[in-house]
Amino acid sequence: MDVARRHFQLLIADDDPSMRETLVEMLHPDFETIDVESGEEAIEVIEHREIHLALFDVHMPVLTGIEALRAVRRFRAELPSILMSANWTDPLRAAALELSPAAVLQKPITRRELVTSVTAALEDAYRSA
Repeated sequence: MDVARRHFQLLIADDDPSMRETLVEMLHPDFETIDVESGEEAIEVIEHREIHLALFDVHMPVLTGIEALRAVRRFRAELPSILMSANWTDPLRAAALELSPAAVLQKPITRRELVTSVTAALEDAYRSA
């Protein structure tokens, strides 16, 4: 499967507006994106729209990226997801890995690292589609 020939809808959840903008720019024009500023909004979007991959910032107020992904797993267990943080700790990384994300990325993220991780996750999830 050639990921570049399919139209994938990606969700970006990050409470930092400049980080969301940077991630959107890094993924454009290869992927269509929807960006939200909270875990709660991310869950709402995933419940009502066709999302092929979700990227979650781990450190968001109210619902962290880990908590939001845990909630999403209850109704979209197969959704490929990527967790991102500038401040990983061993307990945080262990909690993240329990949710089997496609990737756990350290901020700041390079465009190459982001696109490679997203492409690999999409290919793994949708190769037979």
